[in-house]
Amino acid sequence: MDVHAEVQDEAYGERERISELSLPDALALALQVHRRGHLVEAEILYRKVLAAAPDYADAHHFLGVLLHQGGDSDAAIGSIHRSISLNPDEPNYYNNLGNVLVEAGRLAEAADAYEKVIQLAPAHAHAYNNLGALSKARGRFEDAARAYQKAIELNPNHVDAHNNMGKLLSTQSRTKEAVAWYCKAITLMPRHPDARKLLGLAYYTLGETGKAAEVYRQWLAGEPESPVANHMLAACSGENIPLRASDGYVESTFDNFAESFDAKLGKLAYRAPDLVAGALARALPEPDRNLVALDAGCGTGLCGPLIAPYVSRLTGVDLSAGMLAKARGRNAYDELVKSELTAYLLAHPAAFDLVISADTLVYFGPLGEVLDAAHGALRSDGLLIFTVEAMPDETGQKTTDGAGYRINPHGRYSHDGGYLKQALSSAGFAIQGVESAVLRNEGGSPVAGFVVTASKPDNAAVKNGETSIAVPQ
Repeated sequence: MDVHAEVQDEAYGERERISELSLPDALALALQVHRRGHLVEAEILYRKVLAAAPDYADAHHFLGVLLHQGGDSDAAIGSIHRSISLNPDEPNYYNNLGNVLVEAGRLAEAADAYEKVIQLAPAHAHAYNNLGALSKARGRFEDAARAYQKAIELNPNHVDAHNNMGKLLSTQSRTKEAVAWYCKAITLMPRHPDARKLLGLAYYTLGETGKAAEVYRQWLAGEPESPVANHMLAACSGENIPLRASDGYVESTFDNFAESFDAKLGKLAYRAPDLVAGALARALPEPDRNLVALDAGCGTGLCGPLIAPYVSRLTGVDLSAGMLAKARGRNAYDELVKSELTAYLLAHPAAFDLVISADTLVYFGPLGEVLDAAHGALRSDGLLIFTVEAMPDETGQKTTDGAGYRINPHGRYSHDGGYLKQALSSAGFAIQGVESAVLRNEGGSPVAGFVVTASKPDNAAVKNGETSIAVPQ
């Protein structure tokens, strides 16, 4: 019997036992399954508890948390509101409500929820930390600083508040001050991976790449198998540079990102999905919902709703289960698959009319293999649209002699425009555009990139010499 089947059998057995337990014991059983990460089985148990006790506030609340983790924010908000109506004096209900409202983009309501927590529990450090992150996202930096400082005053060991203060100062280009906060966070929790990564990035921003590399070496000394520490050390030291970010690095980074409150808010300045959608509109000005499409590296699914007018069927593929869970809540995808991108493309020859990829190929150095795979996965006349970060011309740095790409100390790869054209041509694509664009803001500065549009020429036309590859100058 496989593990999932065993868990299901256990859950069904617990459903039969749950009527024999007291309500607190029954809820504790559901929470135990929930904390082990078995969301489907935990939902069954929560609903069994509520069938027996429809006004059990805690059961409504934890069901709401579970629904949010599964990507259904609207249902989560309804369930948590129900718990609040039954027990309006519980501050943690409002705190989690605020977190879910942030995910749903309802920032003003989220602020009200966090303020309610503070009204009910003035010493609630988590609420101040969350309120600070929300204020930062709304551009209210002084309010954010006050909230973080209050969280730290209430709980001097609040690691997230120290990290978030560092992020806030970095956003304001106060990097030296940010480093002090990151260092403090590490002293509070030496194994906190986010703090170590951010400290390394802060040193890199200061131009002290050697110190950044030392942070990752020390991390590896304690956790030699850490994919994040290994990747970031390669990025900062220039030693043992991988051809692409490892599966472990991508999964670890983005599973963490999917649940990261402050990192989510940082996406408010993120433009790559809109740039991809704009390139599609220029290539196919009349949307008629007739394309079979793949969102390659779909993340939380930001591209899905934007390209919906063009597609009859949309598949999303990503390595991060956490990101896929968020994408599922957008209800824009017919199928979501956990897989490495190149392997998925190779396994689906001539399956798609359109392949899009927003800021996924920034985790690849050489692009030949993945572009060959994308070419094979497209049907004749199919379109490929993707974004990558631009390699600054003035650095002249490359991963290997003559290569038009390099890894950067922040862990992503950037590519030269000439290299992109050569790689696309070698893979058999006809290039429609390699356009310069600002992908997002990072640390208060714009991140330059390219939006690439290319097509797979009709095989018969290629044989007859009817196509040519247009390389913009």
